[in-house]
Amino acid sequence: MSIDTADTPETAASGGDVRSVEPSAPAATATALIVRPAPPATPYAGLATRTIAFALDAVVVEGAALFVAVAVGLGLSLLHLPKQVNVALAAVGAAIWLLWSVAYFVFFWSTTGQTPGSRVMSIAVIDANGAARLKPRRALVRFIALTVGAAALLVGILMMLWDSRRRCFQDRVARTLVLYVKSAPPATSTPPAPAP
Repeated sequence: MSIDTADTPETAASGGDVRSVEPSAPAATATALIVRPAPPATPYAGLATRTIAFALDAVVVEGAALFVAVAVGLGLSLLHLPKQVNVALAAVGAAIWLLWSVAYFVFFWSTTGQTPGSRVMSIAVIDANGAARLKPRRALVRFIALTVGAAALLVGILMMLWDSRRRCFQDRVARTLVLYVKSAPPATSTPPAPAP
């Protein structure tokens, strides 16, 4: 964001990166001031960010499960199956939904550390001990601890509000941290033109 005025108390107090830039064209006489927001005070992801990321992931997981359930349900409704078979198919469908939900989180946490919701919110799950990525077993333990912490009236989630590293129950059990990460700039297909 460019500002044409002198350094104001608002920009100086914001803690952002403030630089004065001289214009390159000889006809321009104004000095531009570039203000960049300061980085977050802590690299640890907060409750609101993590909740939004989880909600986005829930939309993906439940949306895919709902689509498959409707498609299979419509197909099976044409067959007029006995009630016992319908009950058995419902139990199989519930087991597949549970496996899909667990596999979604375990896969993303153990490969990139970011689910699609985490990527949108620019946060990542990392190993607290500095390992490159979580192993699938630890990602599974983290998922189980997440469900236990959420089932206990969200106490396992809300405990992050009193932790200096914003760790929830699942982070403590699996020895993980959730950090803000910088998103990579979008790749351009053509290189910039050389200056004349």
